[in-house]
Amino acid sequence: MTERKPNILLITADQLRYDCIGSSGVYPVQTPHLDRLAAESIVFAEAYSHIPVCSPARQSMLHGRRPESFGALWNYNAFLPVGYLQPEQYTWTAQLAENGYTSAFLGKWGVNPVHDPTSFGYAYYISESDYEAFRKSRYPNVTYMNGYFGERSPVPLEDAQTHWFAERAIETMHALNEGGEPWHMALHFSDPHLPCRPSGRFADLYAPGDIPEWAGFRESFANKPHIQRQQLLSWGIEHYEWADWAPVAARYYGMISQLDEAVGSVLDALRQLKSAAHTVVIFTADHGDMCGSHRMMDKHYVLYDDVVHVPFMIRQPGGRGTGAASSRFVYNLLDLGPTLLELAGLPSDASRFHGSSLVPLLENAEPLEWRDSVVATYNGQQFGLFTQRMLRTDAWKYVWNLTDLDELYDLRQDPAELVNLIGNGAHTELLADLRKRLYDQLRADGDPAVDNEWTRRQLLGGAIADRRA
Repeated sequence: MTERKPNILLITADQLRYDCIGSSGVYPVQTPHLDRLAAESIVFAEAYSHIPVCSPARQSMLHGRRPESFGALWNYNAFLPVGYLQPEQYTWTAQLAENGYTSAFLGKWGVNPVHDPTSFGYAYYISESDYEAFRKSRYPNVTYMNGYFGERSPVPLEDAQTHWFAERAIETMHALNEGGEPWHMALHFSDPHLPCRPSGRFADLYAPGDIPEWAGFRESFANKPHIQRQQLLSWGIEHYEWADWAPVAARYYGMISQLDEAVGSVLDALRQLKSAAHTVVIFTADHGDMCGSHRMMDKHYVLYDDVVHVPFMIRQPGGRGTGAASSRFVYNLLDLGPTLLELAGLPSDASRFHGSSLVPLLENAEPLEWRDSVVATYNGQQFGLFTQRMLRTDAWKYVWNLTDLDELYDLRQDPAELVNLIGNGAHTELLADLRKRLYDQLRADGDPAVDNEWTRRQLLGGAIADRRA
């Protein structure tokens, strides 16, 4: 008898920091349901987003390759026109559909402005527009006044977007389960992306006075790229102190706890299904959020851990690996496709993917060869174009800013990334090594940033005017 293929439940949050779930043990955010899932899962403590921008990250997740390799440089609905993933291009979701999986997609899309998930292997789709139609029909007079800084939502908790999608997910899961075929459901919450508008008891769950400053809040911008200080002016937050940021962070916390409750209801419903023991459960986020760290908001023009370090946990069927943790560097989105294909017993062409299957790590094995660093990229967004490439090891982070001052952080002495050591002669040899390693990875992945003599000279020829401000 052929072994049954596992079901796959993928749940993502939008702009959720690694340090803002309870299992991280860093900030006092209450996430009991995610903490329980973490206790039942293998948790990847060093998981990183390869690009902290919504649409490119989501396209890469399905395609398995860095967005620069297929033209998805930034969100297609912001600033200048840009490329995006097409239905005729490979996606592991279509491969699942071709091999007997029935799939459903709920929530935030961001992959293609014309074609919806049904063009990429999914049989069913419930969109954010569906929720908006529901909300407007039931609460036509709801208005919001505080813009991206967020506020209390007047919509009752049971009709909030988090809980509405959780209910649709439960209904969809039951329908998929009745079909008898292996299924894949992707539930992509759009929270806690700003503006944060928690509902009901979550709106007052955290008092601003109880919210600790982010470790990176006391940013001076000394010896930092100019664009970081410019961001404050673009947002109009150049005079904000922590007293101004604390209410914003409190709403961010509240939105995360509200999301956690919605996720918990889906996981509780899954436990009631007979197929629960045959279901792989993944929880992660596309990237993080500054939310006042380094005095900035959102996620643009920086590659601090605030935006690239993300939660990532995988619960396997049968409880394998329960409660285990991995400290290996992983890509939560690039590694996802090859991992799920292997768990589903389907062929995975390594040449298709810029990531690797995590199955060896899920099996508590210690591969002799595994990456000892991660690379993240950024290409620009609504305030203008700005190209960045980052290489992070366990001890150092190097950020190549192609048209501005580079960044070098000693993560053991300065985990908040406040002191830029670029230009410090004591690190000349280290810097040359990091630049060469970054170049090699970018070249291997077909990144056009290293595909001309001028930019290549920056990394390999040392033609960068490192300085102290």
